[in-house]
Amino acid sequence: MPSQLSRRVLSAVAVAAVAALSLSACAGSDPAAQGDGEIVWAIEGANLSAGHMDPQTSQLDVSAMVQRAVLDSLVYQEADGTFSPWLAESWDVEDGGASYLFRLRTDVTFHDGTAFDAAAVKANFDRIADPDTASAQAASMLGGELYAGTDVVDEHTVRVRFAQPYAPFLQAASTALLGFYSPAVLSTKADQLKAGGPDVNVGTGPFELTEYTPDQDIVYTRNDDYTWGPDGGGKPAFKTLRVDILPEASVRLGALSSGQADVVTNLPPNLVGQVPGDDEVKSIAYPGLPYSLFLNEKYGVFADQKVRQAFSKAIDVDTAVQEIFYGQYPRAWSILGATTPGYDASLEQTWPFDQAAANALLDEAGWTGRDADGIRTKNGQRLTARWIAWTPVPDDRAALANAVQSDLKAVGFDLQREVLEPGAYNEQYGPKTYDVTDWGFSGVDADLLRSHLATDGFQNASQVSDPAMDALLEQGASTTDPAARDAIYAQVQQWNAQQVAIVPLYSPALISAVTPKVSGLAFDLYGRPLFATASVG
Repeated sequence: MPSQLSRRVLSAVAVAAVAALSLSACAGSDPAAQGDGEIVWAIEGANLSAGHMDPQTSQLDVSAMVQRAVLDSLVYQEADGTFSPWLAESWDVEDGGASYLFRLRTDVTFHDGTAFDAAAVKANFDRIADPDTASAQAASMLGGELYAGTDVVDEHTVRVRFAQPYAPFLQAASTALLGFYSPAVLSTKADQLKAGGPDVNVGTGPFELTEYTPDQDIVYTRNDDYTWGPDGGGKPAFKTLRVDILPEASVRLGALSSGQADVVTNLPPNLVGQVPGDDEVKSIAYPGLPYSLFLNEKYGVFADQKVRQAFSKAIDVDTAVQEIFYGQYPRAWSILGATTPGYDASLEQTWPFDQAAANALLDEAGWTGRDADGIRTKNGQRLTARWIAWTPVPDDRAALANAVQSDLKAVGFDLQREVLEPGAYNEQYGPKTYDVTDWGFSGVDADLLRSHLATDGFQNASQVSDPAMDALLEQGASTTDPAARDAIYAQVQQWNAQQVAIVPLYSPALISAVTPKVSGLAFDLYGRPLFATASVG
């Protein structure tokens, strides 16, 4: 990478404390232009139209990213990881973390004029927890089966209860996934929230969703009544946030270069060098689960731990990640990224590429024969696994998949990959009729591993079922001491290093580019732009 570019780009492994980074671009000098201006934000957004406009039910990062504009939260997570007031003026943690009492602001209204109050908090949380809502990620963040209900103490005081101490709740309550819709919407249009649109995705946020054309654009208009932003923030300094949905990364870059977009997100590493020189690049590492391969232990060849271990050692992760991602993303060593609280750094360098060890493990597992193609065999069966992937697949991940397949073939392992449309993918994901699948999952709290490794975890793609692991994950969720929690999640990470249910490959970053026209733009802990503080010149 050219040295000039290196100086312009923040490290992709920057610590999570970059949440409140502001851009240093110059503001315009025309107050009227700033007050009535427009920011155009180009995003990937390909699957929003497939029922992902509601963060309370969607698992896609893009849903929470765009709807942050309309959905406020009880608390705000600062750059240092602490929490400050937002819709809640203050709160008490009761019963060792089994109950949370929030005293709410009294001056907040939804975009439809409905008052925000304790009843609105209860309506939203109960909706998320209701099995008929089919919420997965948000319901898990609300505690899943641990959620015991929300009580209206008085008009502006609310208590959220859990069956036992639930340490991750404040962090969860700071996200858009546990943000708030108007109770009027929940009572009359809840079935429309996934599809989304004006008068449907109605919140209390700094912007109101006023136009939506699926697969084209979303228009958010300033909420002129907004005075309750985090840290005393008021209404935005510009009027319109236009979100252009451009699935092709090269098209997003073209929109930036031509001046048709002011902010662009989800730029792949190979295009960073083409960002115009006057624009600023922000590369902020996602906390959470790195991009990984999930090995299905209960379906095919991965029932054998030796095969899983061989699979992980046969992949030259360092070379592939370095070459394909231009040094922008670090290779991953654990199922928590390095910027995630609780990350176990002792796992670094513990499972390097080792083709000889992979071959030895496969021999020990009985895959000693070879067919005419050089693929290992055992009792007449080829050593084959089927990898299903969710479309769209970026070019860099497609290149990484090719590298993984090539490395595995070198040890006699046939890995077949199928790129599927969402419907076809779910037909196989539901009954778990695959060997391998892939994704990364962002999250600031290590409790996210509960959904991936607990027996009943909604993202348990590896079909792990281990009572000891279930107990460990439950202990992590209920322990409030940070050091004790870190020790628990270190055990979880070390368990995976031996069992190899999940093979982490690299830690992605959300790479954005911003023109000098925009100033005051902030980023959350996930690297997502926060437009409430921005202005345009």
